[in-house]
Amino acid sequence: MDFRVEKDSLGEVKVPSNAYWGAQTQRALENFPISGQKAHPAFVWASAVVKKAACITNRDLALLAIDQAGAIITACDEIIAGGLRDQFMIDIFQAGAGTSHNMNCNEVIANRANEILGHPRGSYRSIHPNDTVNMSQSTNDFIPTAIRIASLKLSYELVFKLEAFHAALNEKGVEFDPVVKSARTHLQDAVPIRLGQEFSGYAQSVLRHIEWIKAAAGELTEIGLGGSAAGTGLNCHPDYRAGVVNNLSKLTGFEIRPARNYFEAMQSMAPFLKLSGALRNFAQDLSRIANDFRLMASGPKTGLAELLLPPRQPGSSIMPGKVNPVIPEMTNMVCFAVFGNDDAILWAAQAGQLDLNVMMPLIAARLPESLTILTNTLDV
Repeated sequence: MDFRVEKDSLGEVKVPSNAYWGAQTQRALENFPISGQKAHPAFVWASAVVKKAACITNRDLALLAIDQAGAIITACDEIIAGGLRDQFMIDIFQAGAGTSHNMNCNEVIANRANEILGHPRGSYRSIHPNDTVNMSQSTNDFIPTAIRIASLKLSYELVFKLEAFHAALNEKGVEFDPVVKSARTHLQDAVPIRLGQEFSGYAQSVLRHIEWIKAAAGELTEIGLGGSAAGTGLNCHPDYRAGVVNNLSKLTGFEIRPARNYFEAMQSMAPFLKLSGALRNFAQDLSRIANDFRLMASGPKTGLAELLLPPRQPGSSIMPGKVNPVIPEMTNMVCFAVFGNDDAILWAAQAGQLDLNVMMPLIAARLPESLTILTNTLDV
């Protein structure tokens, strides 16, 4: 493999010659060979959107030259469109606060932008990762903003699937309304009930969770971008905060609002925990519904046999003809993973100290994962 030599504050680093990342990303790749898990695609997308919004704002404030801004915007657009994703290879378990991910973004965008301007990779005289791409930003306000934007995007995707799930349960409730069965309490026969009535309960539960998830996601529209390193706005133009919020709103279509308190926006991860808690709450009801489906589909000769689930795959390697409730089983496991992710986010959120929470990379990994696996579960 061919290499180029780049320098950072610690000295020289050999970087693959075809890589768009630079010295600090290379160090992170070597320092953190932990899980093999990389940044969530939505987090990479959101990171590029935030960098683009910052660049547009800096350009409009005459802090960046037109050609510099144009090249950076083009590089960001390529990432937003799904390009250069193989350049974001740092493990999710990385340096605190997400400095490694921020520098990964800065270096990839800088090298691609320089290339657009006709300069070789690793030549930062025109566009520098820190001074140009990261202008008016810090890891400490960039990372929580990128997590917010990624989570908003994924939350809307989940809500769309939840609404379809709610409609499907309602439809089945109508279809099953003539079916009379025994209600069961304590797993013992109780009183007559219509199967459609049970499904109406499932549908109402999902509707309630849609409302709760929407409310929790709405908290994430308040961002602390422009707080810089500790919330003070150090090295930011006085008009930067208002401008970047406006530009981020235009780019995402979300109604982004400036933080009511920029210090709190860096210190507290509570909004992420609120959304994660809403997901956990939905997951426990979804798991309960899946359990009911498994029970009602048990049999076919010695179980309840009240539901006939569509056969999706053979159920046994030794018992011919056996078919298992694989979708509800998978759903249970997804819900258990969401419970675990919520615990991880809780521990990460409470680990903040003084003016910063350095455990944000764990939140950036686990919250988007919970949103994604729940969305995908509702799509099968």
